[in-house]
Amino acid sequence: MNLEELKNFKKVVGTKQTTRALKEDKVNFVFIAQDAEKHVTKNVEEACKERSIEIIYVDSMKKLGRACNIEVGSAIVGVLK
Repeated sequence: MNLEELKNFKKVVGTKQTTRALKEDKVNFVFIAQDAEKHVTKNVEEACKERSIEIIYVDSMKKLGRACNIEVGSAIVGVLK
């Protein structure tokens, strides 16, 4: 899975929405920007590990936001089942 393919999937953008989707068991895998603040990503990373959900790390929030067709950066994107 790469950032170009991300445009073709149903997804949730942002920490809160991804956390909610994880709790509801709706997430296949998660993208996390490596330049995001650790306190923002830590809980999602832990939730993914508990549920054996793959995490794909990307270089920057800017690239992740662009892959989601939004003007701002994004720390976390969850790809839905």
